Amino acid sequence: MTLFKQWDNYGEDAKARSTEEYKKVVERYLTMERNVYSELLSNVNEVVEGTVAELATRFAMTEVEFVGFVDGINESLKAGAYDLDTLTSESVVKLDFDLKKLYWNMLDAQADWLYNLPQWDELLSKEERQAIKNDYKKSKTVVIGKKIGRNDACPCGSGKKYKQCCINK
Repeated sequence: MTLFKQWDNYGEDAKARSTEEYKKVVERYLTMERNVYSELLSNVNEVVEGTVAELATRFAMTEVEFVGFVDGINESLKAGAYDLDTLTSESVVKLDFDLKKLYWNMLDAQADWLYNLPQWDELLSKEERQAIKNDYKKSKTVVIGKKIGRNDACPCGSGKKYKQCCINK
């Protein structure tokens, strides 16, 4: 079973035993994730690179947990996303991420424990973060166009009423 498939099943054993055990597993992972992001954001000039096994050891995670971390940061990487199903212990991973894209993706994941990390204060100004939040909110807003009435002029430009033109096509 691939590391990514194992990540997909992460915590299922605990979930089968009890909700409380599952919550502990999730909390433990989220704490590790926050710690990794804290370290990465504290040293943004350092591009972290190594094998899955090496980086898992560096960040005190299992290889499966590290692949889960890569799953979370994958869309924010400058070089493009990894095919997670192909990652093995020996796969080389480069965590070179775009700050603004990462912040956006943290907003999208509703990961307030990540987009509220104090390191962001040094990396993106309050105005930049607010602009990203505003753009994010706009992207999630559905805008419904004006409904065409049956007796309105047809938008195709024929000059006919909508009910006598395109409504019947």
